Amino acid sequence: MAGGRRAAGLALSWGCCLLLCCAAASRLEVSTPAVVEAEIGGTARIECSFYIPDNDSYTYIDWFYVDRTNSRVRLCHVTEGEVLKDDTDYKERLSVGEDKALSISKVAMQDARTFVCQVGAGSSGVGESHTELHVYKVPETPEIDPNPAGISVQSSDIPQIARCVSRNSFPAPNITWHKNGEQLQLQENQVKYTRTRESSGLYTVTSTMFAPVTREDRDSRYHCTVHFWLRGQRHALESRKVKITVFYPSEHLKLQVMPPSSLVKEGDNVKLVCEADGNPPPVFNFYKRELEDDWQDLSWLTEPDSGVLNLYGVNKSSSGLYICQTLDLDDMTQLEKEVELVVNYIEEVRVEMEPSSPVKEGSSVTLSCDAHSPVALDYQWRDEKGQKVAEGNQLFLTNLTFETPNNFSCKVVAPSVPGLEQSKEVSVAVHGKPRIVAISSPLYVRQDEVVNLTCKAIAVPRPSLHWNVNGTAHEYIEDQHIASNLTVRVSHDLLKAGAMCRVSNDLGVSEKHIQLLDQRTTAESQGVIIVAIIVAILVVAVLGAVIYFLHKKGKIPCGRAGKQDITRPEARKDKIVVEVKSDKLPEEAGLLQGANGEKRPNADQI
Repeated sequence: MAGGRRAAGLALSWGCCLLLCCAAASRLEVSTPAVVEAEIGGTARIECSFYIPDNDSYTYIDWFYVDRTNSRVRLCHVTEGEVLKDDTDYKERLSVGEDKALSISKVAMQDARTFVCQVGAGSSGVGESHTELHVYKVPETPEIDPNPAGISVQSSDIPQIARCVSRNSFPAPNITWHKNGEQLQLQENQVKYTRTRESSGLYTVTSTMFAPVTREDRDSRYHCTVHFWLRGQRHALESRKVKITVFYPSEHLKLQVMPPSSLVKEGDNVKLVCEADGNPPPVFNFYKRELEDDWQDLSWLTEPDSGVLNLYGVNKSSSGLYICQTLDLDDMTQLEKEVELVVNYIEEVRVEMEPSSPVKEGSSVTLSCDAHSPVALDYQWRDEKGQKVAEGNQLFLTNLTFETPNNFSCKVVAPSVPGLEQSKEVSVAVHGKPRIVAISSPLYVRQDEVVNLTCKAIAVPRPSLHWNVNGTAHEYIEDQHIASNLTVRVSHDLLKAGAMCRVSNDLGVSEKHIQLLDQRTTAESQGVIIVAIIVAILVVAVLGAVIYFLHKKGKIPCGRAGKQDITRPEARKDKIVVEVKSDKLPEEAGLLQGANGEKRPNADQI
């Protein structure tokens, strides 16, 4: 029984389904999207598709919208041949395509309503479908403004971090807050949210975030994100990332010398830089210890609103202990840090000479250089031209003469402190008897002629110069040299005896004789010599001619040594035998000819 009832019920169900399907297939069906989304200012397109039984054609298509009173207002009437637009607010903005889809341009806020597509098909009846048109406006990129006054970590109230504004959107979006890229889960008292409907119908949304801060938040970056829905999907727009000003007291203090104290030398400009990790920076004060408990206030030398103490042209007395003190005006806490400034210097540079100056020419001396400094020193010796001549704190000079450079400098250098150096000059005086270095001798003159006699000498101490003849003398002094030009008329005695230059100082005397030669006697002697040379040349020429003549006569053999042919008949032994090679020049071959110029027979040649 039960099985029969189950079979009967199943048969009844199948029968009902078959009847419904047949009914559906036998009536008009109209289909439109349930929801269409369009951006404000854009174009909304609502498609309408339909099914008419037995492939009949439609009679008309009417498009409607539903107003606030839930009444229908026709927009247009579409037949097979034309589209008739009703006199509504949509008349200029609507159009119907070949596929019978309704398009509405310049979508506005009030277009968010229900639209109806109604199809009439004669005997097949009338069918319709409804579509909800949703309008939207993508919001602008959100604007974020951090707290302009800054936030103290010691604030007793929850401070405002930033404000985020989203403008011109529809519908109203949501706003979330982010710190260092991560979304914040804020409490109700940490967010203030306002939404304003503008005259355009669009929304402006403002979100203000409040949160406590710590020292670490000085480097944090905040931003807000606007979220909105579009075509069933969630979208987001992010603001720029901002930092907030966080105020906190100093916990650590650092004081350093610039440049580093190990490189500071006399004359440098030095900065003492004091840095605190508080914000805003605290007030800085600098002091230098003069005595055990006596401190000199140097704050007046600091740069305004900074922790930099400037010391210009430091010297040895600038060395010492310096202290930087800070005072935080929020909680009145005080910190201090000290640093030792060492100013490197070179002083008391002195040069000693052994034996002491002056020294005699030909002697030797030792120059010793010494100086005082807190760092290691190197010594260099340079001559008066600046050329380095030795290294080390001693310089040995041997066989000194007047010409030896007598000005030297000891250059003291601190290798560990670039630019730290001092120099000391010393002069080595070399004394000796005069030495005549130039004199005008011999000098060719004529009797009764006025001539200039020159004598130049060198000596230290400065010598005096005298002539043994009378005349007008002009002396010239240059460095260690003394020179004299004596203008004198040549007499017979002067021409015969010459002149004497005498130079003397406390250490000795030097003399040199100037020989005067009579220019006319010299000219006669030169004439005799020329005549002798001419006679000698003539004798040589005559002798050459005689030798050449004898050679032409065959009396003098030429070339290699003559050889007598001892194997030939007696009648041929008076002939001169000469060996001539084939590589002789034609001129040499001509010597084989007889006196009359004829060539000898081949039998006479070997």
